Amino acid sequence: MLLIIGFLLGVANFAMHKAVVESGHPFVEDTKRYFGKHIGPYGSYAIELALLIGALWLANEGSVLITLFYAAYTGMNVIATWLLLTGRG
Repeated sequence: MLLIIGFLLGVANFAMHKAVVESGHPFVEDTKRYFGKHIGPYGSYAIELALLIGALWLANEGSVLITLFYAAYTGMNVIATWLLLTGRG
């Protein structure tokens, strides 16, 4: 069950990440220009994937705490995505 929850949270995180990257928000564009030199155009997706793999790996070991932390991380992404996409951030 923890794997299913983690996977669904990961899908939500990737969807929000894509929406923010494609939003054209000035903060996001500046960040992409700066970090793009160091981690490439898809580096942020690689970081997101590494977080998901780690969360799923530990969830597979039965770690409820890691799943809760990943859920909290997803909740923070929801708030940040909402702020950026509605122009409040």
